[in-house]
Amino acid sequence: MNQTQPGILDPIPLQGRYLFFEPVPGADPRASLAALRDLVDGKGTVVGLGHSLALALGVEIDGLRVFPALVGQGIALPSTPAALWCWLRGDDRGDLLHRGRAIEQAIARAFMRVRAVDGFRHGTGLDLTGYEDGTENPQGPDALAAAVVKGAGPGLDGASFVAVQQWLHDFDRFDAMSPEAQDNTIGRRKRDNEELEEAPASAHVKRTAQEDFEPAAFILRRSMPWCDGQGRGGLQFVAFGKTLDAFEAQLRRMVGSEDRIQDALFRFTRPVSGSYFWCPPLHDGRLDLRALGV
Repeated sequence: MNQTQPGILDPIPLQGRYLFFEPVPGADPRASLAALRDLVDGKGTVVGLGHSLALALGVEIDGLRVFPALVGQGIALPSTPAALWCWLRGDDRGDLLHRGRAIEQAIARAFMRVRAVDGFRHGTGLDLTGYEDGTENPQGPDALAAAVVKGAGPGLDGASFVAVQQWLHDFDRFDAMSPEAQDNTIGRRKRDNEELEEAPASAHVKRTAQEDFEPAAFILRRSMPWCDGQGRGGLQFVAFGKTLDAFEAQLRRMVGSEDRIQDALFRFTRPVSGSYFWCPPLHDGRLDLRALGV
């Protein structure tokens, strides 16, 4: 039986809400984590725990670390760690709001919400630029192989790691590009999603071609667009992996760490956050927190 939180592998929902929590100073998180374990099912709400929380519990999860603050020519990618992350998934935004309130109340003794982002599905699964997101996602058994830990033992098998970034788009800058320049930035034609063989080396598709890494850097993307009441918007990037190595290899290539060629995405969008989390497996339909001693 699959032990993975089902929401990791399920299709993108119509609505999403991302909650980020920090610990209440001096509070023991164990009782709140036990309450969270009994409240969520891993399907409608996916849970991830940060490196600082594991350390606070006196535990080291192999492979869990802090998001790297990378620097490239004229760009700086922020690292914004959090102790706890919840991805609420569903069809009704109001339901997600109330579900989030219930979670916040259940864990309030040890955790305080510091940030929330509301996401949504755009069209058939498009970024707000109009390009399809996650075209080369692995499917079926390949998705499991890319995203899920196996062979690590009880309490660890079925887990996943996740990289979370909020990207802020400059829509005016993007709209000022010609259609050809837009296609060359992404590396695909917007009208039919076909990859451009003659796209420049800076095209996003070429910078992040998963099979071009050694070893291959396959990740399972589950990103959603976001927007706020001030007209700002972009992509809430979410990528699951059996380790964080594949995502990090892609990110380093994007900033030009290998060859000083930066991803053309940076011409119109930048991340404003960056966090890593460990998503525990399930046991008897509940979060399996044995690895944390809970």
